[in-house]
Amino acid sequence: MLKFLQILQRLHFDISFADALLHMLRFASSFKSLLSSKEKLFELSSTPLNENCSAVLLKKLPEKFGDPDKFLIPCDFLELEECLALADLGASINLMPLFVWKKLSLPE
Repeated sequence: MLKFLQILQRLHFDISFADALLHMLRFASSFKSLLSSKEKLFELSSTPLNENCSAVLLKKLPEKFGDPDKFLIPCDFLELEECLALADLGASINLMPLFVWKKLSLPE
């Protein structure tokens, strides 16, 4: 609760006194509920860290997975019943079988 009060003390608003009185009635119930449940505020102020929290806060890097190397991607071309394109992410080059290249009539 002390930290909450310190934050409230640092807040600065440029608003006239008349406007403040008008808005005070709107927020009176909110302030009343906040001040009446101090224990809940204390519970919410400290959240325990667990494995789902940020890696920066826990100073623990996420597990790295290996390179999938080569894998097949299903593709759909006219005149081909089944086509699987071979892709290699390691070199950032997309590969395809020679028979697919020829069936597509791509330039040599």
